[in-house]
Amino acid sequence: MLETVSAPTGSAQNAQLSQRALGALGKLPPFSPILNKLLASLAGEDVSFAKLGDLIEKDTVVAGNILHLVNSALYARRATITSVRHALALLGMDKVRNTLLGMSISRMWSQVKTPPVWSMARFNRHSASVAVLSDQIASKVRADYPEGAFVAGLLHDLGRLLIALGLPDEFTRLVKLHEQSERSWTECELELLGFTHAELSAMALATWDFPEPVQIAVRDHHRPPAFPAGGIVPLSALVGAANQYINSTGESIVAGKLVTVEDAGAIAALGIPEENLGKLLADFKAEHAAMAAFFR
Repeated sequence: MLETVSAPTGSAQNAQLSQRALGALGKLPPFSPILNKLLASLAGEDVSFAKLGDLIEKDTVVAGNILHLVNSALYARRATITSVRHALALLGMDKVRNTLLGMSISRMWSQVKTPPVWSMARFNRHSASVAVLSDQIASKVRADYPEGAFVAGLLHDLGRLLIALGLPDEFTRLVKLHEQSERSWTECELELLGFTHAELSAMALATWDFPEPVQIAVRDHHRPPAFPAGGIVPLSALVGAANQYINSTGESIVAGKLVTVEDAGAIAALGIPEENLGKLLADFKAEHAAMAAFFR
């Protein structure tokens, strides 16, 4: 049991605020049968392509997106793939899970009514970018729980959405404080709320029964543990490095204080040689370009 993914400690008022924010989970649409099957596969349950194919074929939008992806320039197929089950077999469970989680969650959350200062489009683009890059990094380093890299990247900022939904007035004050001060977003959260979006994200994932390594990665992505050179990279460090890079490109959730000078230093610090870093980022950009249309 992940003890530290309980409600953040602090004053009674802070605890009340965290519970109100967590209660905003009820404002999000429920997961579809497809998503529930995909999450079961992430938790190690055996999910057959046949059953998953049956579910996907019943959702014409999802089926169309899967076929569009498998036939995209990213995979350079000689012949057009027209069968969902054939597409699933070619892509593999991990790629199918990642793609469907991203596009389905993005589509679900775009229906949610949010305060004026929140941009769901920016949130979806940022989350998808961090997810794709986290997954790319996980394939290049010795990562802890690499199968969870995409979903941890996708949901690392879920707490920010819950704060915007459950505490709209406080979220507006957060945006103003962040814009008018030199403090980081998490420092502003601690000052105004007494807890961080990362802690809240982990609490939400615990409520949804996500695997514990994903909860930990999301909770700690702003303060990952140290690890020895050449050792296994904690998933939190991997997601944190991806998040830093994506923010450095200007693909951030809050439009203020945009930075547009790409900085891959945090990724390089994970142990990726400089000569391999360029290819990793090129692969990320190619995959992101192929999948960008699904995350709106």
